[in-house]
Parts: sequence; C-alpha cells; structure tokens
Amino acid sequence: MKIVISTIVIGLAVLFIWTPVVLCQDTADGDGIIEPGENSDEELAKASQNPVADLISLPLQNNTNFKFGLEEKTQNVLNIQPVWPLKLTENWNLITRTIVTFISQPELFPGDDRENGMGDTTFTAFFSPAEPGKWIWGMGPVLLLPTATDDKLGTDKWGAGPSAVALTIRGPWVIGALFNQIWSFAGDSDRADVNQLLIQPFVN
Repeated sequence: MKIVISTIVIGLAVLFIWTPVVLCQDTADGDGIIEPGENSDEELAKASQNPVADLISLPLQNNTNFKFGLEEKTQNVLNIQPVWPLKLTENWNLITRTIVTFISQPELFPGDDRENGMGDTTFTAFFSPAEPGKWIWGMGPVLLLPTATDDKLGTDKWGAGPSAVALTIRGPWVIGALFNQIWSFAGDSDRADVNQLLIQPFVN
C-alpha cells in the first residue's frame, strides 16, 4: 500500500514540475507568467516570497539536523514544494501548495540502520482574493498524506485541518505568517495520533 501511495505522489510531483514548464512554453502571455520587462527584479523577488502569489514556482528547502536521536547522528530532510495557482473566478484564486519530503534518517538506537526514503506529504489549498488589498491573505484546508516509505520516516496517519496565511508588502519588505493545524483522523491504530501546530512567521 505504501509503495502504491508513494508511486502516486512521485507521479503527482513530476506532473507539478513539468506542467508549469509546458505552460511557460505554450502560454507566453498567460496568467501567472512573468515576461521580461513586464516586472522589475524587485517585484519578481516579492512575488516569489508570497505563498499565495499568482505565480508558478518550485521552491526547494533542505534541512540538516545535527546530533539527531540517541546516537547524535546527522539527519537530512529535503522538501520539494511546488506552488501552483488556479484561477477559480474573476475574484478568487486557488493556490495549491504541496510539500513532498525526502529523508535520510540516522540509526535511532545501537544496531539500527540508517533509513533513506520518502516522508509524509502535506497538501494545502489556499482560497485567496485575486485582487488583494494592503493585506494579502489566503485560507483553506491542509491534508496530511501517509506517503512515508518506512515507519521511521512518517506517522502512518491521515490528517486534516485548517490553514491560513497573511502578509503585507511594505516597500522592499515582505512580512507575514503562515499557520496550520493538523489532526489525524485515520491510519494505523497502533501509531500515536497526530496533533500538530505550525506557526511560521517570515520577514524578507
């Protein structure tokens, strides 16, 4: 089951990566495509820091954690985070944000082995005004998908909850915060329930 889910998620990730490339090639004047000369480098930089911008992007985030676990070894977590905006109406956009994790986990106790593979995946859909004011915001559901290829790398739980983001752009500054809360509702009954709060402020 986990192999099937992981294969599906990898397929979706490939789709998220390649479809924007095709869109850029086929719709030179389409929504969400920034043409040279239309926007300054500063405006593009601001849009790239906005989680609910009408802009296709593929951020990569790598976290290296030292002295992890009882053996105090190094853990590495790569997050692939495609952001794909969809225009729902003249007034509303749907901004999808997927986080696919790949983890290199050290041994957790003597005699254990390092485990490498995919972790759990989170998917967020932000409903956001197409024409924001001074404050840019989005709200919607966040889903936890048990895509980990090994029990050590994930929760083995399905989860859901609310998510919201708000930010403002003041001169060269982008200031805001992202919030989500996930509760598990299904999965392996032998695993601990998930009750996970994320508050991520950002200043760029």
